[in-house]
Amino acid sequence: MEEDAPLLRLRDVSAEFTVPGRAAVPVLDGVSLDVAAGSIRAVVGESGSGKSTLGRIVTGTLAENGRVTAGEVVLGGRTLTGLSERRYRAVRGKEIGYIPQDALLGLNPLLPVGVQAGEPLRAHGLGSRTERRERVIDLFAKVGLRDPARLYGRYPHELSGGMCQRVLIAAAMSTRPRLLIADEPTTALDVTVQRTILDLLSSLVESDGLGILLITHDLGVAAERADDIAVVKDGRIVRGGRTDEVVADPADAYTEDLLRSSSLGFSGRQAATARLEYARTVPADSPVVVEAEGVGRTFTSRRGAEPVTAVADASFRVRRGTTLGIVGESGSGKTTLVRILAGLTPADTGTVAIDGEPVVHHRRGTGQAGLYRKVQMVYQDPFASLNPRSTVRAILDEPLRGHKYGTAQERARRITELLEVTGLPAELADRYTAELSGGQRQRVAIARALAPRPDVVVLDEPVSALDVTVQRQIIGLLDSLQRELGLTYVFISHDLGVIAEVSDEIVVLQHGHIVERGPALGVLTEPRTDYVKELLASIPGAAAPGPAAGAGSDPAVLVGPGGSATERNT
Repeated sequence: MEEDAPLLRLRDVSAEFTVPGRAAVPVLDGVSLDVAAGSIRAVVGESGSGKSTLGRIVTGTLAENGRVTAGEVVLGGRTLTGLSERRYRAVRGKEIGYIPQDALLGLNPLLPVGVQAGEPLRAHGLGSRTERRERVIDLFAKVGLRDPARLYGRYPHELSGGMCQRVLIAAAMSTRPRLLIADEPTTALDVTVQRTILDLLSSLVESDGLGILLITHDLGVAAERADDIAVVKDGRIVRGGRTDEVVADPADAYTEDLLRSSSLGFSGRQAATARLEYARTVPADSPVVVEAEGVGRTFTSRRGAEPVTAVADASFRVRRGTTLGIVGESGSGKTTLVRILAGLTPADTGTVAIDGEPVVHHRRGTGQAGLYRKVQMVYQDPFASLNPRSTVRAILDEPLRGHKYGTAQERARRITELLEVTGLPAELADRYTAELSGGQRQRVAIARALAPRPDVVVLDEPVSALDVTVQRQIIGLLDSLQRELGLTYVFISHDLGVIAEVSDEIVVLQHGHIVERGPALGVLTEPRTDYVKELLASIPGAAAPGPAAGAGSDPAVLVGPGGSATERNT
């Protein structure tokens, strides 16, 4: 390798995908960029921009219907373009590590996670079985997995999504590669875990001279961690350069929009003002719709381990037309709690009522069907939560038929209304979910939840799988629907930027316990516990909050994904 030559060099790379019966679809057009050893180069763009394809080209894992049509890829002076699969296998996993975004697709459900994390070592003949085990356990600890020796023998279904993602990160780093391709490595992770992972990657850059190609949709993450940024749109680099230069002068409308939508600059008081006008329309004496008293749930392990308390003595109320934000790290009990609210998981202790009606898990009989109509859920991953074999029309018709809503003609009119209210073109009704973008799929999921005219909508990480600009659109949609329909939301998120923008009240969970609750502005700008202060400090670009703000203080500004300041005082 030439002296001072970059570790990775891409020159004028173009690529396309072929689809039977259609013309080839170009996905990259003349992309050139470098990654130096001991540095992080971020590639930023929305879904479909071509950024993940770029990573696949470098690792030699492009889909069978994809091909590089021009340009070259050089790693450490060795040309990778055109290498046979056999020769690429000697590079992939050893010199190039790869962290995929989707942990569920990245892990084999039939093998223990420790064995899978050590597979790159085994495939390249590195170390004995004992040495591989020790290396993996050490890496599990470094990526923030508690009790790593015990987790070594666990299976993917026994871990949370965030824990599975950390297993994949450990696997990618196991061989101490020279180059790491990190494709949205922290998208599904809580902010504190995200900081842990990014800190770890940054330390490897400094200590081992690792070069990282960081692929992300969040310009805030890129701005905080990368030395250089390349912004990709429609397969082309529209803005590139040193990170500070790109942030200071986006010089491109698309880059400027990504910057506004990013987590960059999340920090205190203005976070709450955009919602003041709306908050005034919600009467302070609005009736309580959701009431939880002393709710608890414990799970037992089939392996004889100690029972795990998922939720302990949770109590709160949600008034009609308002939003309760529930925030906490992975495993804090958020999802278990809202599944109890929706009647999908039984509580061991305590009570839950919706409009005064007790929620009883799987109880059949008079009144319970009405309860399931009143409470509807929207899940994190719209692709996984929607039937890929059904058209949009069939997906929306299903809950209407299930709740015996009117005649076929009345259901057809309701489906037209649902498409209109969620901003979906009428022609999408007869398409399948695979033909829709991520944002369109989530709109369909929201429309499905609204179909039976619920009073309460439970939203479990509804925007965490979406690009930041699409997040902004979905949050805006939810806001307008709440205004127009008087909906009550229970909103789960690990993203405090999102929680700041949508919530009237906030509940913070840690290890199943509520550690803080109250009006959104108070929790976010005057945190009482070290845990909440740590959550706030973990947001990219945020300074650690100090003690509770007093007279004359200037709390940090909370900027959510909509790029606007938000405040909800109720």
